[in-house]
Amino acid sequence: MEFVTMFRLRSERTCASIAVVLPESSARFLWSVISSAAYCAMLFFATTVNYLDRQVLSLTWDEFIKPEFHWNEYHYGLITSIFSIVYAVCMLFAGRFIDWMGTKKGYLWAIGVWSMGACMHALCGIATEAWVGLPDAAALRAVEAGSALAATIAMVSMYFFIAARCILALGEAGNFPAAIKVTAEYFPKKDRAYATSIFNAGASIGALFAPLTIPLLAKAWGWEMAFIVIGALGFVWMGFWVFMYKKPSDHPKVNAAELEYIEQDQHEVVDGETVGKEQEGEKISFWRTLSFKQTWAFAFGKFMTDGVWWFFLFWTPSYLNSQFGIKMSEGLGVALIFTLYAITMLSIYGGKLPTIIINKTGLNPYAARMRAMLIFAFIPLLVLLAQPMGTISPWFPIILIGLGGAAHQSWSANIFSTIGDMFPKSAIATVTGIGGMAGGVGSMILQWFAGWLFVYADETAMQFMGFEGKPAGYFVVFCICAVAYLIGWIVMKTLVPKYKPIVLD
Repeated sequence: MEFVTMFRLRSERTCASIAVVLPESSARFLWSVISSAAYCAMLFFATTVNYLDRQVLSLTWDEFIKPEFHWNEYHYGLITSIFSIVYAVCMLFAGRFIDWMGTKKGYLWAIGVWSMGACMHALCGIATEAWVGLPDAAALRAVEAGSALAATIAMVSMYFFIAARCILALGEAGNFPAAIKVTAEYFPKKDRAYATSIFNAGASIGALFAPLTIPLLAKAWGWEMAFIVIGALGFVWMGFWVFMYKKPSDHPKVNAAELEYIEQDQHEVVDGETVGKEQEGEKISFWRTLSFKQTWAFAFGKFMTDGVWWFFLFWTPSYLNSQFGIKMSEGLGVALIFTLYAITMLSIYGGKLPTIIINKTGLNPYAARMRAMLIFAFIPLLVLLAQPMGTISPWFPIILIGLGGAAHQSWSANIFSTIGDMFPKSAIATVTGIGGMAGGVGSMILQWFAGWLFVYADETAMQFMGFEGKPAGYFVVFCICAVAYLIGWIVMKTLVPKYKPIVLD
């Protein structure tokens, strides 16, 4: 007989349940369950901080930074594009670094570097003042707009921000590879997607908290303090992590029965062969990971879908302004965006679906996960109705986009877990990094295409499905977003039609 031990992690704006199925006969599982819950909470917090640090610049540049450094959209666009490129490339190597360094030390390095990069943004003003020979921020603002000195200030400050942004990207690239590796170390395959969905919800919470906190910090204490305060949260996290985290096999309070439950997949038999057993110290080379169809299936799934999530986050405010005349400074704008992010929190339950399928059907974790992902791949089709329903009320597209975002986060939790289904633990972070780079490249392509299309549609009065100009352009991109998941799923299923774990020779 089995029973379900439920632990609830509560924050100010979210509640998640961690369910761990344990044998009823054992009375000694309490510590491993508590540890698993605590580590999920820490991964959730780290991901939240990750997204907060990433958004400080986007929420402060227009109102606070732009007047001081005489920026325009070109300067900001170049900074964000370089960040995206560096982040995508670093994802490729961050995973390998985590596998080489180990989970505990690797995660410490990652969050330490990105927290330092976040705080370094606050020094860009001082560095610019010293470079151009002006005493303070007031003197920078007082420079005549359009003058040669103003152009110099804009260019010099941009390069300083790019440098800080690159350090931020370098560290942030390690978050997901490290977090996925933690879930592989503390959860059996059938429970990993649920654990992943919980910490991955930190992305939505970060996006939710950012507009509610960062502008207030900048207004009260200056934009520099917004970077410092948010960046310092990472150093607080490091203080807990360095004392708390231990692998299950090294944890003095994890007993043999608990370890057996966590490592149950090591005794997994597929086609008459034991495939889960992995000896300590076994490694798989980076180049060898590229030889497996499983790697390319994961990478393609990320390539097709990551850009959709970022499009929803980056462009929805502009969409509301251009199509409905709703600004983010207005109460209605805040309410709409808050609602969108709140809906994405439904993704927590998306990670539980594979476990339910496994328990009811007896399918292996990969088959159950792919079945769940197919369900999630159909939900973004609702985004096709965003433009037609938007003619009635802006609330309808927001709700539909929110459901699409929730489907993405559920998809994301499960696609990350497919790595643990297929690869030995020593390669999980490496493959995560490869897929992260693919997702970053896909995102860059979609964001660039969307920006180009909106300008083209506006200038040419483009027609599409009864809409004209920018609304027509948005409709085209919504169509791409709606079918991206089904295309990704079909290719993944074609490359890896059935459960085929990697066996080390």
